[in-house]
Amino acid sequence: MFSFLVARRYLGSNPWQTALLIAGVALGVTAFVFITALINGLATRLTDDVTARSSHVSLEPADRVARILPNPNPYLKTEAVALVSMLQRKQIRTWAATVALLESQAGVAAISPQITGSAVLVRGEAAAPVAVTAIDPGNLDAISPVSREIVAGDARLNANGILIGYRLAEAMGLSVGQPVMFRTDRGVERLLVIEGIFRSGVQSLDERVAYISLETARALFVLPAGVTNIEIKLNDTGQARAFAQFLSGATGLRAIPWQDRNSSLADALTAQAQTGTLIQMFSLISVLIGIASALSLSAARRRSEIGIMRAFGVSRPFIASVFVVQGLLIGIIGASLGCCLGYGLCSWLATFSKPDGSLALPIAPAEGGYVLVIVLTTAGAVLASVIPARSAARLDALEAIQQ
Repeated sequence: MFSFLVARRYLGSNPWQTALLIAGVALGVTAFVFITALINGLATRLTDDVTARSSHVSLEPADRVARILPNPNPYLKTEAVALVSMLQRKQIRTWAATVALLESQAGVAAISPQITGSAVLVRGEAAAPVAVTAIDPGNLDAISPVSREIVAGDARLNANGILIGYRLAEAMGLSVGQPVMFRTDRGVERLLVIEGIFRSGVQSLDERVAYISLETARALFVLPAGVTNIEIKLNDTGQARAFAQFLSGATGLRAIPWQDRNSSLADALTAQAQTGTLIQMFSLISVLIGIASALSLSAARRRSEIGIMRAFGVSRPFIASVFVVQGLLIGIIGASLGCCLGYGLCSWLATFSKPDGSLALPIAPAEGGYVLVIVLTTAGAVLASVIPARSAARLDALEAIQQ
């Protein structure tokens, strides 16, 4: 306790130097908080942009592999092979049980059983290939916000309805209410009516994607009971890999997390996080060097005082503890002040937006790593004070008094 009083007296004896030292620590911590909030916010925005119109985990039928059958006659070395039929379409037959399993799992935000396939839209002599997604009309926006992107008509999917992108509609001269021949890759065709036209802002979707109801697709794609895939949205996108591994073992299906479909983005986010970590390390190292330098100068200026204390029998550990406590106080105060400044800066920057309403800086004030930076800065300040503390504790009393 007495060492705390002495340390506080030392810091208060030169308030301007102490204020500058704490300000330096606070600025370093503010930079740490800003970089952390910016990197985490950018990662969140990129992830949201990529997964906004896609699932976090996709369940597909497992790959069928030919099996070697055991020979019942041990004296014969010939083997039989159970061939895989290529005539049967891959599908999830027990999808209802899988959906029930998913509904019981915490962290699942949305589930969408789907039938996907290829088809051709034909109107007169014009024909255009489309990638078809068949979903439950009541669950239309579970994975992608289709209804919010409708620019003509509505998002109602009845037995004879279809939704197409605006680019496809322009290319074929289609409008809401017009019929179009829908011919699937299974050779089944049917006349469907354009119920709605959407505009997602993604060229590939607006040119090549069409939505129909799940029941309509069963007859068109000759899948009376099964589905081709089950798409899943999670509350936490970071849990996609772990959840996919769990589903793969629990269902026997092929579970694909969004990171595997966007490996380049995952690599970019990893590189970005590593770069941010390096910047954070350098900012903390500069803070710690400043603390060590300031306390070393303080120890050099107080050589005579330290010599007098040693002459009166004050122990070396006590003298060392005085400088360690100074580092502790500087670290706690500077880190706390820096966190407050960093949060205020990030919150202020988060208010700036572009003309389209999006944030000018993809910054997340709540993701500044405040607890981490306080712990690291405080621990680092204590470690940085060890060098001047040991130097002060080793002073010879007579030599220090003479100087």
